[in-house]
Amino acid sequence: MRLTIGKLADAGGVGVETVRYYQRRGLMGTPVRSGGDGWGGGVRRYGDQDLRRLKFIRSAQASGFTLEEISELLALEEGDDRVRVRALARQRIETLDKKIAQMTETRAALARLADQCAASDKGPCPILAAFES
Repeated sequence: MRLTIGKLADAGGVGVETVRYYQRRGLMGTPVRSGGDGWGGGVRRYGDQDLRRLKFIRSAQASGFTLEEISELLALEEGDDRVRVRALARQRIETLDKKIAQMTETRAALARLADQCAASDKGPCPILAAFES
């Protein structure tokens, strides 16, 4: 498969600028232009490996990994350091657990405020009052 950057972006579910950003960050390579005279002629073509890498980056981001962590995961992919990969995954799980706990607290507080707001039609709404303080 030989894709233009636009087709690669579409296949990976991102925009062209996202692909270029990943290239600038060193997460993806930039193929040389094919054909042309070297002065802007020709088109860069991307293959299966590029699409696989793009999908890897997107999946890792969806799992909450930062671009720095993804860069490390990509480097680890070439080796066999499962211990480090597991450590990164466990760090991500710990961060997610903290966010889940914080969101659970926030949800409970907002539910209490919504109940208080519904309990009376007099005075300021407790939800709005809570946001002001």
